[in-house]
Order: sequence, then C-alpha cells, then structure tokens
Amino acid sequence: MVDTAPRADERVLKQASPARASSKPAVNAAAGPKLDVDLVAKMLLGSFPEVRLEAREIAKDPQFHRVEGLSLDEQRERTLEQMKLQAERGFQLRAFPKRLGGFEDAGGNLAGFQELVTADPSLQIKGGVQWGLFAAAILHLGTAEHHDRFLPGAISLEVPGAFAMTETGHGSDVAAIGTTATYDPATEEFVVNTPFRAAWKDYLGNAAKHATAATVFAQLITDGVNHGVHCFYVPIRDAATGEFLPGIGGEDDGHKGGLNGVDNGRLHFDQVRIPRTNLLNRYGDVAADGTYTSSIDSPGRRFFTMLGTLVQGRVSLDGSTTIASALGLFIALTYASQRRQFASATPGVEHVLLDYQRHQRRLLPRLAQTYAQYFSHDVLLRAFDDVFSGRADTDENRQNLETLAAALKPLSTWHALDTLQEAREACGGSGFLAENRLTGLRADLDIYVTFEGDNNVLLQLVGKRLLTDFASQFKGATKSDLAKFAAGQVAGKAYNEGGIRRVGQNLSDLAGVGHSIEALKDRDTQRALLQDRVDTMVAAIGSELNKVRTASPAEQAAAFNAHQDELIEAARAWGELQQWQAFTDALEKVEDAGTRKVLGWLHSLFTFTLFERHLAWYLIHGRISARRGQAVTSYIHRLLERLRPHTLDLIGAFGFAPEQVRAPIASGAEGLRQDEAMAYYANLRESGLAPVDEKAAKKKPH
Repeated sequence: MVDTAPRADERVLKQASPARASSKPAVNAAAGPKLDVDLVAKMLLGSFPEVRLEAREIAKDPQFHRVEGLSLDEQRERTLEQMKLQAERGFQLRAFPKRLGGFEDAGGNLAGFQELVTADPSLQIKGGVQWGLFAAAILHLGTAEHHDRFLPGAISLEVPGAFAMTETGHGSDVAAIGTTATYDPATEEFVVNTPFRAAWKDYLGNAAKHATAATVFAQLITDGVNHGVHCFYVPIRDAATGEFLPGIGGEDDGHKGGLNGVDNGRLHFDQVRIPRTNLLNRYGDVAADGTYTSSIDSPGRRFFTMLGTLVQGRVSLDGSTTIASALGLFIALTYASQRRQFASATPGVEHVLLDYQRHQRRLLPRLAQTYAQYFSHDVLLRAFDDVFSGRADTDENRQNLETLAAALKPLSTWHALDTLQEAREACGGSGFLAENRLTGLRADLDIYVTFEGDNNVLLQLVGKRLLTDFASQFKGATKSDLAKFAAGQVAGKAYNEGGIRRVGQNLSDLAGVGHSIEALKDRDTQRALLQDRVDTMVAAIGSELNKVRTASPAEQAAAFNAHQDELIEAARAWGELQQWQAFTDALEKVEDAGTRKVLGWLHSLFTFTLFERHLAWYLIHGRISARRGQAVTSYIHRLLERLRPHTLDLIGAFGFAPEQVRAPIASGAEGLRQDEAMAYYANLRESGLAPVDEKAAKKKPH
C-alpha cells in the first residue's frame, strides 16, 4: 500500500505562497528597479494564454498527479485511468477536425499538452503517444475516409494505439527500417512482415499492454518496386481479451529509467494481412491492380514530407522541457532563498544559500537560459500553428519549421537534464528525496534527448540545411565570383586571427574592465558576434566540402564525416542565435521601465554566458581579445549581484501554483524551520542559559 496521508510539509505547501514564504532575502531591492511580475507572467504565457491557464487548472487536479512508490503495473494502470479521465473531459479534442468534435487548434493543442509535465510526465507522454502520434498519424497521413473510420476510436480512447516507427536496428534512420508491406493484388491486401530480429518495432509507447492498433511504418513494395517508407493502420490485439492477433507478437520493454507509467514494448509481424485501404494514402496510394501513384514525384521529398507532418512531437518536447526546467529552478531557488548555512556577520544569523555567489552562479545563468527558451519556444509554436492551421502552409515554411524545431529541441532537452541535475545538487540531500520531485523529473525527462529524434542527429539535419543555404549563395557563380569570395575569406581570417583586430581591441580596452565590456553590451555587437560564429563555422565546413564535390561518393562521405562534429557545433550555435533573437525581440516590446531593466540584466546574463561558454572559439578566431575575455566573467558576476534581489520575482512569473510544485522544500516549510531555529537560539541567548563557546571560555581569566 502507498501512504497518501498528507505530511506536515504538504499542509504548509497548500497554505503558503511558494515563492515568498517565510525568510526574506538578505538583499533589499526596494531602492532599485522593480519587476512587474504579472506583466512578465503574461509574457511567458505566450501566444496561447487561455489554453495554458486552462491546462494548468487541470494539472492541479490530484487525480492527474504522479504517486511515488507504485509498482510498475500500478503506475501503468494509473496512467491509463488518468487518460480516460482526460478523454471524458475532452482535453484531447483541440487538435482534431471540427466535424469530429474537435477545435482544429494546432498551436493551442500543443500549448495545453506541454503544461501537463507538471502533473506527471508519464501521463503527458502516454497521451502524446495516443493523440500526438497514433491519432496524429491518421490525421496527417490519412485522408477523410481514414479520419471517418479510425479517428473517432483513437480520439475517444476506445482504441488505444501505438506509433510503430522505431526499430531495434534503426532509430533515427527511419528511411532504412526493415519492416515491409508488400501488396498482393490477388486479394487487394498488404502483407506486413518483419523479416529479421533487428526489424522489430521497439520502444513503442502503449505497445506492451494497452494498444489494440498501431500506425506501422514499413517499406511499401508493389510490382516488385520499393516506394519507400509509408504508414499503415494495423489492428494488433483483440480488444476483449487483450491477446495479440494472429501473426503479431511482441515483448514488454519492462522497467525503464523513467516514464514507467508508459507501457513501452516491442512488436513484430509475420505475414500479417491488412486491407489495401489501410494504407494512410495522403502522399502515396496503391490502386487495386497494384499501380503506385503519388502527388510528390521525388521519393526523397515524399519521405521528408511525410515525416515533416509529425514535427509536432519535437515542438512539444521543446516547450515541455522548458516548463520542467522552470519548475526545477523554482524549487531550487525557493529553497535557496530560505535555507540557511554558515554564520554571517550578524550574531545568530546564518546566510541563506542564495546569497553565496557560487550558488547564484550555479542557478541564475540557467534561469536566464530558461527565459530565453520560453520566448524562442513561442516563436516555434507560432510557426507550427501557422503551418498546421493552413494560414501559411508552404514548402518553405514547413522546411523552416522543421529546421527550427530540430535546432531548439536538442538545446531545451539537454538544458532540462543539466538544470534538474544542478538543481538537485544545489538542494543537497533534500534534493535527492523523491518527494521534492527533482530526481523524478530528471529520470522521466532523460529519454526526451533521444526520442522524437536523437539530439545529435537533429542538429546534423540543421547543419545540412545551413550548408544548403550557404551553397545557394554560389548557384550560378562564375570562377571569378568564387575567387573573390575566397580572397575575402582569407583577408577576413588574416584580419581576425592575425592580430590586427586584437591589437585594436587591446588598445581600446586599456581603460579597464568597464570599458572592455562596454562594446559587448551593445545588442548589435552581440548579434554580430553570435551570427559571425555561425557564418564562419559554416563557411569553413562548406569550403572544405567544396573541395571534394567532384570526388567519388566514398571520398565525399569521408570528407563529410571528418567535419561532422564541427557541423553539429555550428548547428548548435545557430540554435543559440535563435534563442538570443527571441529573447531580444521580447525584451524590446517591454515598456515598463523597471521590468525592462531587470529583464535586460537577465538577457545580458544569457548573452554573456554564451560568450563565456564559447570563449575559446572567440579568442582563437580573434573575435574577442584576451582582456575583453577576462571582462566577460567579471561582468557575469556583476549581473548575478544585480539579479539576486529579483530572483523570487523572476521565478514567481512562471506562474506555478502550489498544486503544480508539490515539493515540500519549496512550500515555505524550510523558511519556517529556519525561523524557528533562529528564534530558539535568540531566546536562549536572552535567557542567559546559553552555554559558553569553548574558545570564549578559554579567554576568560581564572
């Protein structure tokens, strides 16, 4: 049995205002600029505020909260029951067609979905599998006939489903999957088959136990021709008995590192026959006689178009992990503002953790990046909504959306793991207790860095797009044009790396650190430095690959592999530039002077942390002088000092209610304990009964 009786700390959690309970920060911000918390909270809600607020109310409901200590089977059944409650309330309807009871609100659907990470990531992901993958594949890859046949059951949860794309032998390389669907014109059926063990479908949510159907991705073969990967609707279990249908088998993936409320499993197919009309044929169809047709002639473009319709998973993860990072920081910074450790200059009073520079250094730069991610995610979410609402559904916009999602999802998911781990450590032993949620969130979000695309593979896709854009500059260029470009590259390299620019910087920086940093505080300079890093890296890789463009395929592949790491780093730099630009654009819209000042400091902290993170590159390439590089770190410390008084306001703007936080150390309980301890010692000293310190006793004359 699981003890669900409320603890004392939990009672405090429901009574106290989490960000402002008990002990006040040692630094007084009254004399300086003031952050308008409500204004910033509105900014962070982004483009779908009503939907987010509605989802947050749902996330407060204890029925949707994770319960620690459940067995694997209990977790899975609880999550399924939670999904049924969601379905009854219609939470999942927002994305689907109006004629089927939906709202056709693509962006709003994802905004609401992301907020559920505060309730239970298992619930969020299991629901994501059902409605964001299984049902979404039917919606986006099927036609009206498929919508009428298959979507009602998928939407209502009458037909729990799995999304069968990944295979044991091929994850991110979807084009190379081994499962086949071979058309038999004699019976007008596709024969779905798993020809070898590595072609088993793997890691599939809902597949181990609950799914009765699956959207299966397989190589479509007809008339002896392989037309590449397509998606098929395949019943897999008897709904009444839960047993696999003939020809279908599988295994349970068992206990995982996190998300154990999701029943992940494997599937395999042995000559399983399905009707021809179970091919989700929006982008490719097979006639009764076996003739294949498609509105997209290029197999490669057709493949990427089909996969592009499923980009919502990456968009969702970018937003979800940003919220999870914010929650981790809310817990850690609230605790740090109350937990006292080591004596201060005032007798009987210890410092709160957040007054220590090192503690600020650990958490506040991560807070700045989380803010940047909130703003960049809203840019991504609006781009997604523009495309999937049909308002701006062009090939170029789809490609831009896919590139942006592939760049931001890696940065936000990596940041979440880093932030939750640092938050855990910053809370000491309390952070390791499951009741304070940091370890559970860290475990559940671990898989986010590899599902919906391994982060490194996604960044490689971004890098290839950057190279394509770079190469497009030279389409139709003459040898003379190329020679001029090459000469300019050499001249620029000599200027930046040869010491000329560095000497100029050193001369202008002789006035001291303040003067050294002044140029880097200019927004145009910041943008130029971040953009220049991307451009220089891409140009260097492009120039090297250009040398082998007429070589054999093997030589070209070897050259690309030799620069793969640099390409991924360039893509990461491009993603950071997008985050910076989104934060900058959001800041420029702020009219309230105090809010603009405080958010400006936070923006600077994000920017200078980027400069510091990549300082070796900037120094090596002569973009920043050594003296100016030293000033970067000094200025970060100055920003930490400025932001310290505003920390609770900055995390308060995240808008988390106690029911969403559910961490006793962020409930105000720690502040009450510290106040009690200080009062005890103060009373003891005033009573005259306090024992004398040994050192003081030795100084007394006998």
